[in-house]
Amino acid sequence: MDETDEPIRFIPSERHGTLPESFENQVLALLPRLRRFAIGLAGSRADGDDLCQMTIERALARRDQWQAGTRLDSWMYRIMRNIFIDEARAGARRRETFVDAEAGLAVGGEGAQEAAVELSLIDRAMARLPDEQREAVLLVMVEGWSYKEAAAIVGCPVGTLNSRLVRGRDALMAMLEDAQ
Repeated sequence: MDETDEPIRFIPSERHGTLPESFENQVLALLPRLRRFAIGLAGSRADGDDLCQMTIERALARRDQWQAGTRLDSWMYRIMRNIFIDEARAGARRRETFVDAEAGLAVGGEGAQEAAVELSLIDRAMARLPDEQREAVLLVMVEGWSYKEAAAIVGCPVGTLNSRLVRGRDALMAMLEDAQ
């Protein structure tokens, strides 16, 4: 994770000098990262958007549980992960009711079709990974979290996360090689 992914804690204001940034603005700044993680967890844009919306709703409803000065991004990722687990336990049929937003869209530009095929292969391979391995791959390899930070988000020891990541990465590479 680089410096640009850090949540902004203060914003300048001509009228008031430097004021603490509002909770809502900090959540809004995290939205692209949360959405990317949600789509990766859920396996489709529609389900990912729903998961992201549920996460934002829960965070806003429970903002009093977040402790100022702690990492809002980590707190939000944990909320999203917990919602994802709860939804998975409620039943897989919810995922089956959504249509892939990218299905049937025309791809334009030179090389864009090949890139779309490659992304589709990766998406399908990611969807076939067990939830725990997909989570580890998304947090570390896609979102750029350190092993320690990802383990804290998932709520497991660093060694367990590392094991999930290695197994997930190896399985992903095997699936992609088989697809070629």
